[in-house]
Amino acid sequence: MKKYLHALTILGLSLTLTACGNLKNSNLANNAKTASNSSTKTYQTTDTGNNGYTVLLKNGRYVTSPISGLTATDNDNSVDTRELERGLIQISKKVYSTNSYVFQEGQYITTTDAHEWLSRKSKDNKLGLNPAEGSKKNYNPYYLEEIIEQNYLTGSGSSYHIGGISIGLAINSIDYYQKIKDGPQYQATISRAKQKEFGQHAAEQIVQRLRKRKNLKTIPITVGLFAKEGVDSLVPGSYFLSGTVAANSSKIVKWENITTQSEVLPTIGNKKAINSSDASSFNSFKESIQNYFPNISGVTATLRYEDGKLVQENISITTQFYGYEQIQSFTRLVLSTAKKYLANDVPIEIKIGSVNDIQALVAKETGDNSYQVHIYGGE
Repeated sequence: MKKYLHALTILGLSLTLTACGNLKNSNLANNAKTASNSSTKTYQTTDTGNNGYTVLLKNGRYVTSPISGLTATDNDNSVDTRELERGLIQISKKVYSTNSYVFQEGQYITTTDAHEWLSRKSKDNKLGLNPAEGSKKNYNPYYLEEIIEQNYLTGSGSSYHIGGISIGLAINSIDYYQKIKDGPQYQATISRAKQKEFGQHAAEQIVQRLRKRKNLKTIPITVGLFAKEGVDSLVPGSYFLSGTVAANSSKIVKWENITTQSEVLPTIGNKKAINSSDASSFNSFKESIQNYFPNISGVTATLRYEDGKLVQENISITTQFYGYEQIQSFTRLVLSTAKKYLANDVPIEIKIGSVNDIQALVAKETGDNSYQVHIYGGE
């Protein structure tokens, strides 16, 4: 098996989960299997943000999963990373209420587990979820690229315990491979139907394996199937199916379809925008700010839709000016133009920066016009 460890930043996930807040001290017994022999440690929780989870901290530190960043191949697309985590949290909110559960990155699937499960199945590794490679003429692609785990705990004060587990399975849409070492690169395209068939089978196997562990026999387990995009894609992949295994069960009885779409504006070539009205609003915003300064290199937007409705818009503006007053006045223009042209009822993030660094941020987390503005190095 090819093993690649990619460093994952937790900033994006932290912003998604919770806003910064005061820490609340509590003594919390660690329920993770890896810490079963350790004494009780001091835990804290962050204050919850807008519709987010309270996050569990250990001795004042964010607890990371041991399998974060472990992938089956080097078919990595950086734009998938944040969406893989964010999307699983959104799925989990429908099962584990933000008012009743505390979030912690997964602690039950170990590095050894992930290595074995992401490997190809063989005589030496019967636990491999990816199929044997096959022949040069009949190549079997790597389907499962990455596994992520999230834990949801319940309780209060000094008594907390695992209440639910969510698992995200990132499945390749394209597998890149070579028939001979250092030879030309080939592509194996994986259809949505095949992703679904493989993903549902892999999910059932993982659930059955976790159910064999004494401390997980009665814990609900939610699984999301995520379709990764190709390595050159500008838009992230998305979840397309999810299901939950009830306590004392080892089978997902019902799978639910998830309709999520992403796109980058302006569109390329003759590609039609998902929503012409949203595309028109962005174009008006883009033209207005570009007319203000002649030296703006580019303005692009990434939009995410759920069930056909716009739920997030992220805009990136690349500038070629560095003067203090230029940045100040341009940021004020961006703010007023955003309020004039962009959607009022969705979260929006606008990053202004040069090629080398971010100069300003204009953003709102909720569906209103209450934008927050920060100019780096400014007032």
